[in-house]
Amino acid sequence: MRMLGSALLVLVATAVPVVAVPDHPAECRIAENQLDHGAELPNVIKAIKAKQFNILVIGAGSSTLPGADGATKAYPARLQAVLAERLPGVTVNVSTDVKSGRTAPEALATLKSALASKPALVVWQAGTVDAMKSLELDSFNAALDKGVATVQRAGADVILINGQYSPRTESLIALSTYAENMRWVALRRGIPLLDRFNIMKVWAELGTFDFETPTKKLDIAERVHDCIGRLLGDLVVEGSKTVAPPGGGR
Repeated sequence: MRMLGSALLVLVATAVPVVAVPDHPAECRIAENQLDHGAELPNVIKAIKAKQFNILVIGAGSSTLPGADGATKAYPARLQAVLAERLPGVTVNVSTDVKSGRTAPEALATLKSALASKPALVVWQAGTVDAMKSLELDSFNAALDKGVATVQRAGADVILINGQYSPRTESLIALSTYAENMRWVALRRGIPLLDRFNIMKVWAELGTFDFETPTKKLDIAERVHDCIGRLLGDLVVEGSKTVAPPGGGR
């Protein structure tokens, strides 16, 4: 598990403010209407009030980027940077438990040990490897259900992230099926889902990013991860907007 560092602690005399939505790049804003802002994140709210916000990202290979600077440009690091900006006065730490080729049941098997860091929020990315390995959907759903319940019992909130959209593999791998199953798990559990699959599909259909042309360049991947980190930050902040001023309480 790798710590991505901590945000600068900015001392404030009043309640922890939530800064307005930053001016995201246009390519990120195109997908903003794909976000579902309905779910409250009670443990995140407590962490923000305490001014110490620890986040754990659990994922497979699509939660990372290759190269020497990959960790600083992947969406977990971008999430930390966004929240450091949006939540002045709060120390934000994002740690990752990421392993290439890991299915949801395999992530579940190591979840309890990963939760030793006592996060207020767990971001769980799943679905891509499960689709590639044609994991039985009942097993996939059961792993997600058990994982969400385990995280919640540990005193943390959960945001699910589904797999990446790729027009070059859509006809070969049933990614959309696993993505939709994650949506139903999120609805049943009353937790947020960052619908990365459909966000990326919108980008592909509108020509925002070219996912068709094979390339070894990382510029598109880095821009996509930046947008995902920004949009994920929006979900987190929206879920914490019931933070009360001193003396207000909830």
